[in-house]
Amino acid sequence: MGKKIIPYGKQNIEQDEIDAVIKTLQSDFLTQGPKVREFEEKFAEYVGAKYAVGVSNATAGLHISVLALGLKKGERVITTPITFAATANCVKYAGGEVWFADIDPNTYLLDLKSVEQLILSQPVGFFKGIIPVDFAGLPINLEQFKILAKKHNLWIIEDACHAPGGHFTDSSNNIQKCGNGNFAELAVFSFHPVKHIACGEGGMVTTNSEDLYNKLLSLRSHGITKENMGENHGGWYYEMQELGFNYRLTDIQSALGITQLKKNISGVNRRNEIAAIYKKAFKGKVTFQGLLENDLNAHHLFVIEVNNRKDVYDKLRGKGVYAQIHYIPVHQLPYYKAIGYKGADLRYAENYYKHCISLPMYPALTKEEQDYVITNLLNIVE
Repeated sequence: MGKKIIPYGKQNIEQDEIDAVIKTLQSDFLTQGPKVREFEEKFAEYVGAKYAVGVSNATAGLHISVLALGLKKGERVITTPITFAATANCVKYAGGEVWFADIDPNTYLLDLKSVEQLILSQPVGFFKGIIPVDFAGLPINLEQFKILAKKHNLWIIEDACHAPGGHFTDSSNNIQKCGNGNFAELAVFSFHPVKHIACGEGGMVTTNSEDLYNKLLSLRSHGITKENMGENHGGWYYEMQELGFNYRLTDIQSALGITQLKKNISGVNRRNEIAAIYKKAFKGKVTFQGLLENDLNAHHLFVIEVNNRKDVYDKLRGKGVYAQIHYIPVHQLPYYKAIGYKGADLRYAENYYKHCISLPMYPALTKEEQDYVITNLLNIVE
């Protein structure tokens, strides 16, 4: 067992996925065909949103999301430092400024009070939006953030890249699925191989706004439309009405995504079974991410906190357990340090980073493999 590498995450591709891709390869369309639209419709239905737009990756989705909401050069957006850099980078792509608020030390999610304090520390209208992250698959309570955002005239983009299938329970005891558009103007998902739905690369943006939906469609495809042909133009005619990008998803990726999406309910259930086993083994011994009652963590990751993190990381890898670190706080990356975040009070994010480590978490993880991970982790930390 010690000779076998157990990664922190990996894709699971079965014969039906392979067959779906082969069928698409043998069809008339490899891109910009019917599979993209089918995937978008099925994904929107799955999360409970009105619209979905497939994109080349989640970073592209974040980029066109801030543009669709009208972010301009110099305008400011609040997000969490505990996320992948793309969450912040999308603001910089549009010429905006990123401001970081601290995390909740129990859930590792963007802290509502920290965000509110940051907003109130500046003049009215200083900020334009908030990008909360469903970190590790744990849904953030967007109902509470929506109340704050509405009060200060801010938009919300939900970074749900870790959380398809997750949900939180609102104040009326209703289940609110990640990406359903009830509280955030836009939500973004990732189809990277280690995510729940693996398309190689790819992403999806969901919304309940028809105007934003049409804007996203334009921005993902060069800003070009063929809707204004009229009687004086032939079938070749098109107009580029704004500066857009080539951020399209392919039919090949969509065929894979459709089959993967069908399995996500069982996949999330399996991830939670794995999480329950970890929690039972670690209770009272190892700190792990908190969970509110009646919420469902989609568990892209299972994150724990340990002392002597580098030592634990190295010893696990020596045993073939390839745990990972998620993430280096964005404000501590060289690019953002050069911009200047030394004065930011992000003590909980920085303390979290000193101790965090992500253990293997994916539906194909076997009982034998998980027992091996638990045994070695406890031997090291105890």
